[in-house]
Amino acid sequence: MLVKVVVLTGAGISAESGLATFRDADGLWQGHHVDNVATPEAFHRDPATVHRFYDDRRRELRAVAPNAAHLALARLEQVLGDELLVVTQNVDDLHERAGSRRVVHMHGELLSALCDSCQGRFAWDDDLGDGPACPGCGNDTLRPDVVWFGEMPYDLDLIERALVRSDLFVAIGTSGAVYPAAGFVRMATRAGAKTLELNLDSSETSHLFDDARQGPAGKLVPEWVADVQALSR
Repeated sequence: MLVKVVVLTGAGISAESGLATFRDADGLWQGHHVDNVATPEAFHRDPATVHRFYDDRRRELRAVAPNAAHLALARLEQVLGDELLVVTQNVDDLHERAGSRRVVHMHGELLSALCDSCQGRFAWDDDLGDGPACPGCGNDTLRPDVVWFGEMPYDLDLIERALVRSDLFVAIGTSGAVYPAAGFVRMATRAGAKTLELNLDSSETSHLFDDARQGPAGKLVPEWVADVQALSR
């Protein structure tokens, strides 16, 4: 019986709910070059465009729902409890809406605002482009609470502690191209964990996993979760 499981999810799991992946093959995200909407420099150069981009993403998020893969991971948490940690590179709330509670958003959250003045983080589901006051300090210096290129992901210490204690590391819908998440499989392997990749296609790190399976997350994840549930009976 598996004891401690760390699951890493990427854009591929949310794409099946209708959310665009971070970068399409042409290097664009919703028609924007990522350098223009996903860097601190872009925000300081043109905050109106960056705010408009994330305000639109926030509205799009309201129109989609968790898919079978999200729901399966929520069922797995009911079986494993605190022994399961879901680490997501996604900024949407689909894991939580599916029922997962032990979720770490290493790249931040769309439904959160970060204050450049007081560094407070606040639940937020409205637009930010109209310059609302920070609930903490009152300044009009709120920005999307999203980790941009050049910024440090959240909760890396917590994630690394979980990885070195894990019995199984599973990556779902990830490209294997973005660090530090792309290095998690090596960290888990060095700690003695088994590793599994569930992805639509082979990733840049597929060869590092003990087992790599290709197909839609909505099919592969429920099948894998059913296997784990059967072993736990």
